[in-house]
Amino acid sequence: MKGLPRLLVFIVAYQAETTIQQVLRRIPAALAEEFDVEILIIDDGSQDATFAAGLDLGSSAALPFKLTVLYNPVNQGYGGNQKIGYHYAIQNKFDYVALLHGDGQYAPERLPELVKLLRDAPADAGAVFGSRMLAPRDARKGGMPLYKFVGNRILTAIQNRLLGTRLSEFHSGYRVYATRALRRIPFDRNTKDFHFDTEIIIQLTFARQRIIEHPIPTYYGDEICRVNGLKYAYNVLRASLQAYLQRFYLFYDRRFDCESAEPGHRYPSKLEFDSTHSRVYELIPPDVRVLDLGSGDGALGAALTQRKSCQVTGVDIERSYLSAHFDRFVVADLDRGIPEVGGRSFDYVLALDVVEHLASPEDFLDELRQLTAAWPNARIVATTGNVGFVATRLSLLLGRFEYGRRGILDLTHRRLFTFATFRRALLSAGFTIEHCEGIVPPLPFVFGPSLWGTRLMRMAKALVRLRPATFAFQCLIVAHPDPTLQMLLARAEAAASAKRSSLPAKAAGAGHG
Repeated sequence: MKGLPRLLVFIVAYQAETTIQQVLRRIPAALAEEFDVEILIIDDGSQDATFAAGLDLGSSAALPFKLTVLYNPVNQGYGGNQKIGYHYAIQNKFDYVALLHGDGQYAPERLPELVKLLRDAPADAGAVFGSRMLAPRDARKGGMPLYKFVGNRILTAIQNRLLGTRLSEFHSGYRVYATRALRRIPFDRNTKDFHFDTEIIIQLTFARQRIIEHPIPTYYGDEICRVNGLKYAYNVLRASLQAYLQRFYLFYDRRFDCESAEPGHRYPSKLEFDSTHSRVYELIPPDVRVLDLGSGDGALGAALTQRKSCQVTGVDIERSYLSAHFDRFVVADLDRGIPEVGGRSFDYVLALDVVEHLASPEDFLDELRQLTAAWPNARIVATTGNVGFVATRLSLLLGRFEYGRRGILDLTHRRLFTFATFRRALLSAGFTIEHCEGIVPPLPFVFGPSLWGTRLMRMAKALVRLRPATFAFQCLIVAHPDPTLQMLLARAEAAASAKRSSLPAKAAGAGHG
C-alpha cells in the first residue's frame, strides 16, 4: 500500500512440500495494515513439490499478500539462498526483510511484533532477532533437544566473549533486517553454509548496527535437521575467532571489513598511553617550532600547541578535527612532495608513520634532507611499524601475511621496514642517527585500562628493552640532517677565503684562483 513501509517476508525453503502452505497461511493478515507486504519464497533446488505448493497457494485467494516464488536450479545452500533474498530486497527497495523458514520451526504469528520493534527502534538498530534463549526453560519445553540446547548456550557464550556482544543466542534463524543495514555490509562475501548467520552477526556488530532481541516460542516438530552439528560448531568458532583477531589487526578478511572510518579520524590518538605519540610528546621541548608531516588526527600537534606553547604547522592529505589548534595547516599529498611551508625553518620535523604510506620513501627522505639541512639545529623524529615484530613473524611461520585496517600491515601501507632497514634508509638519505628506540604495541586499544592490560604492558616494555628488533611494534628514530655537498663546498670556499686573507701576501697568492 502506498506510503507504508515496505516489508519483504522472505522464506527460505528446501524440501518443504508438506509445510510451506501452512507457514504461508500463518502469516498474520494484520501486517498489511501497517506495512506494504510482499512474500518471497526461494526454493533452493528442492526435489519435491515445494515450488508447486507455493505457487498453488499464491494463485488462490487464500493469501492477502503479493507472493513471489523463485527456484534455484542449483542448490545454493542455506547461506547462499539468503544472499539472493537480501539482494532481492535491496534491489526492489524494501525497507525491511524478515527471514522465515519453510519448515515452520519459527512461528509466523510473531512477525508483526518483531517487525514493529525494528520499525520503532533507534536509527542505529540494524536487526531484530527472535530469541529462544531469553526464556531458556521455554526452549526445552518447546522440544529443543538437550544437546542442541547445551551446544547453543556454550557456543553463544564463547562468541559473546570473542566479539564483545551480549546476545542471548547467535543461532536463531528468525530475523528481521533493515535493508539500509544490509547495504552497509558485504553479506555477499559470506559462506553459503549454515554459519552464514554467524558471519552476518559479526558484520552487523563491526558496522555498529545494533541487534535487538525479542523472545519467541520454540517449536521442534518432525522436520529434518540438515545441519552437521560438529562441522557447524567448528565453522562458527572459526569465524568468531577470525573476527576476534581482526579486531586486534592480527588477521584480515574482507568479509569483516565493515567499519567505516570517519574523515579526520583515520588514526586515533595514542597520547594517553605509552606509544609513539606520548614518547614524541616527551621528546619535544617547549617553545619550539614543529613541522608535523602527516599529522593524522592532529592530537599530538594540538597537545604540543596547547600544553607546550610550540608553534606547529601540520601537513596532511585532509584536515583533521583538531587541525584548528595548529598555527598553520597545509593540505597536501606527501606522495607529490613536501609542500611549501612558508619559507620558515623549524626546530623539529615529525614524520610519524609516514614513510610506509609513500610510493617512494627514499625520494621523500632525500627531499626532507635537502629541505632541513639548511635549518640550524633541525631534528627529525620519524617512526614506522616494525615488520619484524614477533606477531608478524609467527604469522609467517603459520603461512599467513594478513593486511588489515590498522597496525603494521595496514592496507594503506606500501612499504614495510624492520629496525635495520629503517635505519639504513635514513643513513643513505644523509641523516645522522642520534637515537633509536622500540615502541610497545598499543595494547590499551585491545584491553583498555584493565589490570590485565597493565600487566601485559609491563611485560611488553621489558621485552622491547631486551630485544627491540623482535618485540617492538614500532621503531622511533631521532636524527639530524648532514650538510649537503653544496653546503660543504660553500663552507670550504668560505673557510679557504678566510684563511687566505689571514696569510702573508706571498702565501695567499699561491692558492687556486
